[in-house]
Amino acid sequence: MTKNPISRMLNPGEFIPELADVSAALFKATGNRSVPRTTINLIHLRAGQIVNNTYLTVLNTAFLRKAGETEERITAVSSWQDAPYFTTAERAALALVEATLQPAPHGRERVTDELYTEVAEHYDSKALATLTVAIGQISFFIALAVIGKPQPVASLADQQWD
Repeated sequence: MTKNPISRMLNPGEFIPELADVSAALFKATGNRSVPRTTINLIHLRAGQIVNNTYLTVLNTAFLRKAGETEERITAVSSWQDAPYFTTAERAALALVEATLQPAPHGRERVTDELYTEVAEHYDSKALATLTVAIGQISFFIALAVIGKPQPVASLADQQWD
């Protein structure tokens, strides 16, 4: 089976120019400094791993490297539960994105009261709302990434869609 080096979908922004505004608004909403940008990139990387999307994992790994994150922390996102590299607040955020995006055990809700309480111990109301929007932000882009299948880029300055 050969891999197609071309994205499945043309750049959707060419057809829906409002996507640039949506993207800018989501970036602004999550950039309110109530949650460190690194934490947001960590949960976005984990989301890309959960949905098995190379574009999102390469993109968010590049963001983390550009921000000066260590290779150990970047690599350990996939096994964050037992990795010694994350703060308790980062672990809570990673648990939240995982609970939101993974199927719930039969008969249980995805985000339990216990998990919500744990996350709320580390983040105030504004930060918790920001984390929620950050998960929504990556979920929005997950749909574009898994359906359109843009090709990973070596540089953030490179074209993201063919």
